[in-house]
Amino acid sequence: MKFPKPRPVRQRRSAISRVLGWTFLLLFAGAAFSAVAGFYAYNEFTAPGPLDAGKVVVVEPGQSVAQIGEALQRSGVVSDGLLFALMAQITGQRSRLKAGEYAFAKGATMAEAMALIASGKAVTYKISVPEGFTSQMAVERVNASEVLAGDPVPAPPEGSILPDTYVFRRGMTRQKLVQDMQDAQARLLEELWAKRKPVPVIETPEQAVTLASIVEKETSRADERPVIASVFINRLEKGMRLQSDPTIIYGIAGGKGRLDRPLSKADIDGDTPYNTYRIKGLPPGPIANPGRAALEAVLNPEETDKLYFVADGSGGHAFAATLEEHNRNVKAWRKIASAADAGEPDAPAPPAADGTAPATIPAPDAPATPATQVPLADVVPEPEAAAGSMPGTPPAASETAAPAAPPAAPTVPADQVPKPQTKLPSATASKSAAPATPGVAPKPGTVLMVNGRKTVIPRLRP
Repeated sequence: MKFPKPRPVRQRRSAISRVLGWTFLLLFAGAAFSAVAGFYAYNEFTAPGPLDAGKVVVVEPGQSVAQIGEALQRSGVVSDGLLFALMAQITGQRSRLKAGEYAFAKGATMAEAMALIASGKAVTYKISVPEGFTSQMAVERVNASEVLAGDPVPAPPEGSILPDTYVFRRGMTRQKLVQDMQDAQARLLEELWAKRKPVPVIETPEQAVTLASIVEKETSRADERPVIASVFINRLEKGMRLQSDPTIIYGIAGGKGRLDRPLSKADIDGDTPYNTYRIKGLPPGPIANPGRAALEAVLNPEETDKLYFVADGSGGHAFAATLEEHNRNVKAWRKIASAADAGEPDAPAPPAADGTAPATIPAPDAPATPATQVPLADVVPEPEAAAGSMPGTPPAASETAAPAAPPAAPTVPADQVPKPQTKLPSATASKSAAPATPGVAPKPGTVLMVNGRKTVIPRLRP
């Protein structure tokens, strides 16, 4: 008898093997999905972004990475803000993102956008304070900036700001920027004072700043600053008045820094604490903010015997140690001015003290140059002995008898007069000028039209 073979019994898989199987399957599916997602994310991360033109976006302080991604997507910098936040987490850049104003280039990738924000290379702005600006003029630029934050600031003490170009970012306060300007000046003054050449008449850093501000306003030529500083120091040591026109202007205009008209004899005779034609020694404080070169010139002046200077017709000055030599320089200057006034073709046009043309008008926010803000009058004070001067010491040019006033000359209509203007001495009136008014001497700042060129009458510098 045959018996059928028993059927094999199927053994059921254990629970552990089933779990392992499903786990492996899920892991495989997850790996496949991650690979596809990663490939997509990487492509999006490195592909050119949607920007069709450069754009500036502000990342505000305190924003989370998700908020940054949302702001970038809303601004069109990235295509997916959530992906930006995820990639910042994956790449470890999340904690490195910095607030600021960033300029993103056209088509910037998400990776480039993230790297830029992590670098902190935000958009920067500049404010320039030229040499010779008053504190009021400098603060007006600061307060006018729409990038800076905070309330408008008052002008700090005159001479406490270092003229320079200052770089800042959006959101910096006006007070902080002005404080930086003052700190820079304090550091520079401390550095230069430590290396100074001792001068008896300059006893304090404050006095150095005051004299440097006058030197700054007298010339824009770097090679002349040490010599002009020497002239003023020599005059102080001899008890002579400085007789600097910029000090008269500051006494009248203050922080405004310039006059809207030429100086007059009444201005020269005016009684202000800054009028160095009336006071002896230094004025009570600076008349502007001097730059590094002017401070160096005062703290390390050239050793000269010069006491006078006058324009030389080349954009600079002729210096003299004696009154006789100075008068010869004055005569040479008058010849140049007279030749220009007569319209001689080969005569050089008398330039301003800083080398600019007489009718040059500075930009509204530019510092007035010595020539443009020191219109020279042709009337000088009566002779006066300088206090404390040594016997036989020649007085300043303006302390001698004034020369005869030049002949009467016409003026052009006020709307044709460039302001501010340089004044040139005139010996004769050109045929092209308007008829003269009989018996009337030309006032300081009188303008002559010579062959279509405006010429004005100056007063001699000391």
